[in-house]
Amino acid sequence: MIEDFDVTSDWHVAAPYEFLARLRRESPVFRSEHLGAYVLTRYADVRAAYGDPRRFSSKGSLTISRSLTRETREKLGEHGSFLSSFVANVDPPDHTRLRRSVSRAFTPRAVAAMEQQFRRLNEDLLDRLVPRGRADFVTEIGHEPSIKLTARFIGVPEADEAFVQSHVKDWFQLFLSLQPPARQLELAGSFLTYLDYVDRLVAARAKDPKDDFTSLMTSLIGDELTHREVVELISTILLGGNDTVPNQLGNTVLRLLREDAWPVPPPLVANASEECMRIDGASLGSFRYAVTDISLHGVTIPAGALVLLSTDSAAHDESVFPDPDRFRVDRPNAADHMVFGYGIHFCVGAAFGRLQLRTALEVLGHRLPRLRLVPGQEISYRRSIVGRGLPSLPVEW
Repeated sequence: MIEDFDVTSDWHVAAPYEFLARLRRESPVFRSEHLGAYVLTRYADVRAAYGDPRRFSSKGSLTISRSLTRETREKLGEHGSFLSSFVANVDPPDHTRLRRSVSRAFTPRAVAAMEQQFRRLNEDLLDRLVPRGRADFVTEIGHEPSIKLTARFIGVPEADEAFVQSHVKDWFQLFLSLQPPARQLELAGSFLTYLDYVDRLVAARAKDPKDDFTSLMTSLIGDELTHREVVELISTILLGGNDTVPNQLGNTVLRLLREDAWPVPPPLVANASEECMRIDGASLGSFRYAVTDISLHGVTIPAGALVLLSTDSAAHDESVFPDPDRFRVDRPNAADHMVFGYGIHFCVGAAFGRLQLRTALEVLGHRLPRLRLVPGQEISYRRSIVGRGLPSLPVEW
């Protein structure tokens, strides 16, 4: 019987559901020694915590640097608190100001224009790959269109896309997964190089604005935003486009192929993508800090304690999603998952992410109707504290 979370074990990301179901039944507020945090596992509790920033603070919650060595922290210097002013990592009133600024870039008109760009990027990629008859879905299909779309949105030159992608992977490993001391120092060096790149991009747009997100945010420096806030916003949106969204697409395609649900009929694509996010979310949850002592289900979470809001567990809560481990392409409330968060911290780029997932499924389903897994492969996931993603997924058609 599993007694605690263990981010060094394969089951933590690949198959935690039996463990999480037991926690929901027997220990809905669970003290995890391994994570050094209290874990909320029931849907109602997770949603309530997201909606209560006065008791569950976001300030500093994304900076998962408690596992960094002193040497690594010293190398990072002030950047050890990276994300300290990112929109998902602060409370009101800073959160309100930051979110208002970022929302200017995600108007319905802007999102619709991005859909056409993303469709073309997927079509162009498949024009090159289809004659081969096989590919690694993760490394050759799932990432490139999202990386290119995000780069164009931000204003990253095409020649710099590979540089950004490699450094974003290091960014993720440094802050959101456990690494040995020597590897931490390597990743810290890569991270500082990446921050310097984004800093220079912001400075360049301040001098010579273009029609992109960086220029829009840079124009607000001094009035609504600081230079550091803009650097952190751009850095983190690049993480989503280079990592989180492609991870979700890989998880989604694997689920659909395993369930013999490929290709998804166009009228069902939107709901199918929500059900795949629910059952195989790329995000496993968010951390918060208890502002005060919080009593819940007979457990007192002490002020200052770290709390994991397990959206992964919430998405499998039997009281909200009947028969939660069964994939249902037409599940009526599939979109009630909290992969994008909830309340004031509902992901500002959620429409952008949903658009990419939906559009990719439409194009791939049309162009690769006979898509299938290469037989005999062993499916494994990256090890992570808060993310679910596949390093590889060989497919053929």
